[in-house]
Amino acid sequence: MSDLQPQITGKVIFVTGAARRIGEVIIRYFHDHGYNVVIHYRSNVALAKQLALELESRRQDSTQLIYGDLANIKEFYQHIELIKAKWGQLDVLVNNASSFFSTELGDIDEIQWDDLMASNLKGPFFLSQAAMKLLEQSRGSIINITDIHSQRPLKGYPIYSMAKAGLSMMTQALAKELAPHIRVNAVAPGAILWPEGENNLDDAQKKKIMGKTLLNVDDRALAIAKAVYYLAEDALFTTGDTLRVDGGRGWGE
Repeated sequence: MSDLQPQITGKVIFVTGAARRIGEVIIRYFHDHGYNVVIHYRSNVALAKQLALELESRRQDSTQLIYGDLANIKEFYQHIELIKAKWGQLDVLVNNASSFFSTELGDIDEIQWDDLMASNLKGPFFLSQAAMKLLEQSRGSIINITDIHSQRPLKGYPIYSMAKAGLSMMTQALAKELAPHIRVNAVAPGAILWPEGENNLDDAQKKKIMGKTLLNVDDRALAIAKAVYYLAEDALFTTGDTLRVDGGRGWGE
């Protein structure tokens, strides 16, 4: 990111699934803008530690690592207590961590259901509940990373689409429940970073998706980080809203 020395804000952001991909970009962007950052991870231990070391080399005592499984909601209050003990405050919670895999109707089992619902809906809800008192003290905000498929389901991914739809409704419901002290908004990405592993797309599939996207921007993940920053820092009269950052894909389809 930027080599300029940031103005230290003293604010704290907690991002789930922050060791890589969009979560990592969000962490880097906020750190570049003077935030202290809480890097949550589950399986990517080495990447999380590497990210923290890099950011610490730029600004000492500006990071905190938290390990946790979003399916284990009993840990959430412990996470918040760790943040409170280190920083004494929390200004932004970003519910970013997400499982993503296909589920073929007729062969779906409870394990798949629980995995997708835990990371995309259940975890964000209970973590937001655990963080609400600390966020209220700072008049902070919650930002959920949803998906354009929360409105237009992705074929072959019914549970994922349903979970993201629930996260969109959670955004509106918590905005009403937590007003006026905590703002709750969402960012709905389109084609930002290509899926990995079993969800990997071939070149023809990628070309088809981008053909329905009106804008061609190289660093699309950075656009998500900037949208999150806008909702956290500048959108002070906005709550319960979802900002679509999809390059106009919804209009192009």
